[in-house]
Amino acid sequence: MPLDFLGIGAQKSGTTWLYENLRQHPGIFLPEGKEIHFWDVRRDQGFEWYRSLFVNKPEGSKAGEITPAYAILPVEVIQEIRTEFPNIRLIYLIRNPMDRAWSSALMALGRAEMTIDEASDQWFLDHFRSQGSLRRGDYETCLRNWRSVYPDDSILVVLFEEIQQAPLAVLRRVAAHIGIDPSFFTTVPVSALKEAVFAGPKHAIRPSFFAALAEIYAPKIERLARYLGRDLSHWRR
Repeated sequence: MPLDFLGIGAQKSGTTWLYENLRQHPGIFLPEGKEIHFWDVRRDQGFEWYRSLFVNKPEGSKAGEITPAYAILPVEVIQEIRTEFPNIRLIYLIRNPMDRAWSSALMALGRAEMTIDEASDQWFLDHFRSQGSLRRGDYETCLRNWRSVYPDDSILVVLFEEIQQAPLAVLRRVAAHIGIDPSFFTTVPVSALKEAVFAGPKHAIRPSFFAALAEIYAPKIERLARYLGRDLSHWRR
């Protein structure tokens, strides 16, 4: 089965934007609908079902799928993916984890059919400290797990703010990483590349949450910066 790349998240970090832009490229094949979730929740449908999603891949194109939740897969599942697809390229989008936690909480609020005015500070604080939110915001552990199975150079890490500031440059990097012609994206109007996709609710973080989020994530940001060898000090401001 041909599978050339996976987009593995993190949640609320631009993966829908990436999906919508990649699917415009003539050298890319993506199944209809983002987030297949085969490797985390749909294994019972069988590998043949997963394979069937890619049977219409045009000759010479690169096939992939983008499911942010794959970022937090356990190592044993990542090893299964490597057994099936030893040479795939991986794209890991990450965002200031404090902003990501807030955005994720707002999304959960909508799913709970609540308005922001109905949710107490404690509701938000409990969500920030939930195991699901903490795992999705622990980018270093996610990367270490994937890099323990796949070579470091197979994983492209992109910051959310890079998408905001230079979307064309990001898409060209992603295209080169996957192995398709990056020049296609120069034909797309910059205004279209900058258009937000599935941005979610727009509410500023409550000031009362700054200290709690910093307590959770400031140490993780420092460790991630050292691990990646990148300056992430702007995430702490």
